[in-house]
Amino acid sequence: MQTWDPAAYAQHGSFVHGLAGGVLEWLAPQPGEHILDIGCGDGQLTLRIASTGARVIGVDASAEMLAAARALGITADQASAEMLPYPDQHFDAIFSNAALHWVRNHDAMLSEAHRVLRPGGRFVAEFGGHGNIAAIDVAFSAALERYGLAGRDQPKNYYPAPEVYKRRLEQHRFTVERIALIPRPTPLGPGGMREWLRTFRRGALLELPEELSAKVLDNAVERLANVLRDEDGNWTADYMRLRFVARN
Repeated sequence: MQTWDPAAYAQHGSFVHGLAGGVLEWLAPQPGEHILDIGCGDGQLTLRIASTGARVIGVDASAEMLAAARALGITADQASAEMLPYPDQHFDAIFSNAALHWVRNHDAMLSEAHRVLRPGGRFVAEFGGHGNIAAIDVAFSAALERYGLAGRDQPKNYYPAPEVYKRRLEQHRFTVERIALIPRPTPLGPGGMREWLRTFRRGALLELPEELSAKVLDNAVERLANVLRDEDGNWTADYMRLRFVARN
């Protein structure tokens, strides 16, 4: 189970909301619209949506991240995407960025999204798509295996291909207007790959003794240096994003 440190996320994961301009354009929020932000995290994007005049509610499973969102003045509830605590046909739009690949049961989530959206309402989201962080995942799994910890990074995130997810949306009675797989090599900050792993694989690493966790990190970083670090020492994560607009 992934866990989150809002301070570390703000320092080493701020690119997540910083690079979300494209999916926000696809959402095109309007003043007065009632919008749900699934996986709102620390609320940075929720705040940007609210600045357009839309009425926004965030929902997230992490109490720590919700505290950070509420500190910004965001209205946010703690719940899973698979069981939303809202009435039927309650929202004009649903938005999600960099969160749906953490959802374990997408059929349950899509059923809930369809239920809480008003007829004609739109579901606009971006998350990890097919091939997302493939090198990072392989290296991290190999580092765990090196120290006799094979499978400790399970279950894997869900990174579907566009045609696969389009079918899934349609099975839940959505009409897909746009869907695209978008390569997005992502420069990392001064902490590089080590801090990326500390932030986005925190759950797996916290389960290990500190000394063993450090060895796994060292091994994973070493494996990735030749493919994701340039000659000046700058790291780039191998991101692929799946973005869609679907109507209820």
